[in-house]
Amino acid sequence: MLSNFLAMVVPAGESLAESEFTGTWRVEDSDGQVFDIALLPSGTAEATRAGEGMSGTWAEEDQSAVITWDTGWTTKITRTGDAYIKTAYDETATTPTNTSVAEKID
Repeated sequence: MLSNFLAMVVPAGESLAESEFTGTWRVEDSDGQVFDIALLPSGTAEATRAGEGMSGTWAEEDQSAVITWDTGWTTKITRTGDAYIKTAYDETATTPTNTSVAEKID
C-alpha cells in the first residue's frame, strides 16, 4: 500500500533515492534550537530534537518533502528558488506553527 502511495506522489521513473530531498537537513524548532532531520531513501524520516527521538515517513509532493511524524506533527521542506524552507504544523494547525531555513548538510 505504501508503494502505491509513493507511486502517486513521486514522479514516474524517480525513486526517493534520486530525490533532491534525500539526505540530512539542518533546521530550527519553535525555540530556535538547531536540529537535524534525516530523510532516508526508504521513505522513513528520523530526527533528534532536544533529546527527543522522532520518527516518521516522508514523500515528495511538488517542490516539497512532506514528513508525517509519529507525534502527529507534519513537517515540510520546500524548495523556493535556490533556497529551502522548513514549515511545521501540529495536528490542528492550518497555518505553519514554525518556519525556519532548511539547509541540506549531507
